[in-house]
Amino acid sequence: MQQQNVDVLIIGAGPSGSVAAAYLHKQGLKIKVVEKSKFPRFVIGESLIPRCMDHFDEVGLLDCLKAMNFEVKDGARFMNNKGVVCNFDFSKKHGNGWDWTWQVPRADFDKALTDELQSWGVDIAFEKEVTAVDFLEDGSSITTIKDVDGNISTVQAKFIVDSSGFGRVLPRLLDLEKPSEIPMHSSIFTHVEDIKRPEGKEGTIITFDVIDTDTWLWVIPFSNGSTSIGYVGKTEYMESFEGTNTEKLQQMMKLSSYYVDRFDGVDYTFEPRMIKNIAKSVKQLYGKGFVLTGNSAEFLDPVFSSGVTFAVESAHLASQLITKELKGEKVDWQTEYTDYMLEGVNVFSTYVKEWYTGNLQTIFFHSTENPVIKEQICAVLAGYVWDKTNPFVKKHNRLVKTVAHIADMEMEAQGNS
Repeated sequence: MQQQNVDVLIIGAGPSGSVAAAYLHKQGLKIKVVEKSKFPRFVIGESLIPRCMDHFDEVGLLDCLKAMNFEVKDGARFMNNKGVVCNFDFSKKHGNGWDWTWQVPRADFDKALTDELQSWGVDIAFEKEVTAVDFLEDGSSITTIKDVDGNISTVQAKFIVDSSGFGRVLPRLLDLEKPSEIPMHSSIFTHVEDIKRPEGKEGTIITFDVIDTDTWLWVIPFSNGSTSIGYVGKTEYMESFEGTNTEKLQQMMKLSSYYVDRFDGVDYTFEPRMIKNIAKSVKQLYGKGFVLTGNSAEFLDPVFSSGVTFAVESAHLASQLITKELKGEKVDWQTEYTDYMLEGVNVFSTYVKEWYTGNLQTIFFHSTENPVIKEQICAVLAGYVWDKTNPFVKKHNRLVKTVAHIADMEMEAQGNS
């Protein structure tokens, strides 16, 4: 049996694994990336938010992405079934930071990253599945890997980064899964050739079309002419639609009075896919000799497009801490990694929960717009959830409720006047 020895084994070659690989490679460490799929491959998570741009830039992966000419995302639009629209412009947000990012077909996006890494000489093994991991007393590990032909090999590593996304390799193998506190929602989605796409901004803007408090449609146009469409709703509601996934999504598209004509009769690029009970969580984010990054650790909900940003935030931080540790420096993983990451997760968790209570929707669709509050919320939606100069970050767990309550009273007063 063939065995390879490396400093760091990275499981998964998506954005999280790519950012970790880029940083660790530039530190001169010997790394290996193992990816179960063959790229390009379809994966969800196509709407980015500006905070992730910092990390692609800092590890040297920004230029290869710019060369792809993805659709620029400079904000987002939310609309409800009463015809009320709330537009967020990332250039009008609290604090500093990027004011744009991209809407991306992830097959192309992720392959651009791995192509760049391979051009640097990074060892990426595609179509290789991790089947077992044995940790030794010193934290090093021996990972068993199977290829598509069933051949077995092993990798001995001083450290493992699990960037396996929804594959959640180490959470499954080490029994780290735990129920999420986010309400149970599911999603159904596909791509379409957007042959009825309007000209100008209307045809390119990402939109969240709210059907009711728990149900909403995403529309994410790409620069290649195709568009991602998908519904999110309570799991039991999503399961109430009958037929194939195509028939289910066709029925659901009729719920959107705004988009029903644009996507009526348009062929789906592939049979719609469904992910049930989207939100995921774990008992711990690290252990002796390993760290969980991205969706292999926490996934909240697609409503605010936070997935890729948490993926690269955690990967970049984890790779910096691994480098310190392998150089003999002391690392406090609880404080420097878990506590930091959970600060951001907790902010976004509040926004996801308050979206589904209706409080955040009340603020978004309130008839009287407060520009200061909107700038502060916009910064959260841009991913700057560690900026405690922003009241909607620092006091997130009570400020959303307070502002929504005030908005409700104002609307009630207007209704009685």
